[in-house]
Amino acid sequence: MFRWYQRKLAQRPLATQVITTAILFATGDVMSQQVVEKVGWDKHDYMRTVRLGGYGGVVFGPAATTWYKVLQKRVNLSSANKTIAARVGLDQLVFAPIHMVIFLSTMSVLEGTSPQKKLETTYKDAIQKNWMVWPWIQAVNFKLVPLEHRVLVVNVVSLGWNCYLSYINNKGN
Repeated sequence: MFRWYQRKLAQRPLATQVITTAILFATGDVMSQQVVEKVGWDKHDYMRTVRLGGYGGVVFGPAATTWYKVLQKRVNLSSANKTIAARVGLDQLVFAPIHMVIFLSTMSVLEGTSPQKKLETTYKDAIQKNWMVWPWIQAVNFKLVPLEHRVLVVNVVSLGWNCYLSYINNKGN
């Protein structure tokens, strides 16, 4: 399976990462609904799963792929550890806050609810949780994982994170 993924990644890197991201975002939502919220398949919100998968494929997949390339190309300091620290810092202080606003706002618009209200009620908690989890993961990712596999690593770890995002996005709906 990994060899197949490697071939597809070499042939069509962006498309492969976009499709992978869409599938894993949707999977995170299914996990949220079935494992965390325990709604059962008869009450499963399939449109919610489609929204999350669509967001992963259309927004996050391309954005993350491009972001990691920019960091790889433009952020190179005098030592490997300084470079990793700078990349993690930029990722968490630039990309993460912007992505969280885009995610919550997009989901809100797609659900027909108020983006402002969604941001007021969920953004602070979500970004704080993000900063508890992702700096450590990204430090390892930037240090040990080749560029072409960074989105995959984030996507795999994101199964749990997307489950959380789906849960907080739908809290109170």
